[in-house]
Formats: sequence, C-alpha cells, structure tokens
Amino acid sequence: MKIDNCKLITALVIAGFQKLTLLDYPGHLAATVFTVGCSFRCPFCHNPELVNHGTYNIEHGTIEKDFFEFLKKRKGKLEGVCITGGEPAIQPDLVEFIRKIRKLGYKVKLDTNGTRPDILREVISERLVDFIAMDIKNQPKKYEKTINTKFDLNRIKLSIGLIMNSRIPYEFRTTAVPGIHSERDFLAIAKWIKNAQSYWLQRYQETKILDPNLKKKTKGKKLDLEKIKTKIEKNFGKIGIRG
Repeated sequence: MKIDNCKLITALVIAGFQKLTLLDYPGHLAATVFTVGCSFRCPFCHNPELVNHGTYNIEHGTIEKDFFEFLKKRKGKLEGVCITGGEPAIQPDLVEFIRKIRKLGYKVKLDTNGTRPDILREVISERLVDFIAMDIKNQPKKYEKTINTKFDLNRIKLSIGLIMNSRIPYEFRTTAVPGIHSERDFLAIAKWIKNAQSYWLQRYQETKILDPNLKKKTKGKKLDLEKIKTKIEKNFGKIGIRG
C-alpha cells in the first residue's frame, strides 16, 4: 500500500492518502484518506502511528490543496473517497472537508468508532455520506476495558441508532481478538445490534499494533469465527468474515 504523505491542513490533520483502493469502499473505485488522532486506545489497533496526534510527524508531505488537485484530476476515473483514521469524527473541519469532496462529485464513505454521534447526525441529515462503517469494539459490559479509556457508552449507543435509522447503506464490524473477545461476547454484540443491515467479523492480524504487549495475551489463543458466524447470523441481514 502506497500512501502519499500530507501534513497539518487548517484544523484538519491528514496523515496521508492512498490513491486507489478496491477494498476500502465496497463496490467502488476509491481513494482513501487517513486522518490523525483517535479517542480510543485499542491495543490491537493496526494504525498506531495515527492514534496519537501529539506524536505524529507532520513535518513532511503535501497540503490539502494537493489532495483536492489529485481528486480533480481523477474525476471520471475514481468514484469515491473513503475517510478513515484514526477517528475522522474528532477532526474539527471534517464536515466541511466532506462537503468539498462532494462538490467534486465523489461519493463518500466514512469510517468511525461512534465517538461523535453529533457529527454523524449532521452528515446523515445533510446526506453528505453515502456509506458508513462503524467499529463495534466489544459487547457493552467490556467496552471501556477494550478501548482502554473511560468513555460514555451512551454515545456509542446513540451512534448505532443513528446509523441503523439513517436509510444510508452501512456496516458494523468487529476485529475479533483472541484473549480480548470470547464467543459469548459476540452473542452479546449480536443482541445489541440485532437487525443491522450488515455485520463483519474481522480476523485479528498480529502485525503492527498499538500495544506490542498484547501478543502475550493472544499467544496460543484462537477464535472460531466460522462457528461464531453460524451462531449469530440470524440477527443480521448480511454477515461475513474478513481477513
């Protein structure tokens, strides 16, 4: 994956962008833009360099103007832009950034952890996004332990409700981490987001992660995702396994 570096742009911080993806936006040729900073500290995060805004090196790269010049040149060839992170919704200028992308005629897919239901409400009400993907980190009782930070779970619940009632295509997804998740957790998640359009179980890849000590916890442990899928599939319109 080649990512072109970017730097601080007004109030929005972009780590970089991938010029072409066939995977990040289902069914569309797209570019993916990566924002810096996250409200969670999940030890299994595979983009650790994007999590901590304060430690990210923004000394090298291009600016917002270059990103939009790229999009202008690719009109008619690319169909959409996937905005991911980090957590895009904590960026102060995210909504205006999306408006600029939409003005160029691109579809927009937004990845989020549900931190900011207020931002979700805004982009949904203005029909600024065409697809939303939200990470469900764990069942409610284990959420704070999984994200490794104090957080108001009601905001996650509100985001789930907004997305499910939005009439915008969406998916929920959970990275299944042995040692953090159990089969019982997925039964609880299925009950929590019952009747969701689409739910994906994502295989944990033990490569670059935020907390290398997690490898001690996952060592020798496995999750049977096929078995879990079979047990919970009746709760969703569509369910699958990735990775």
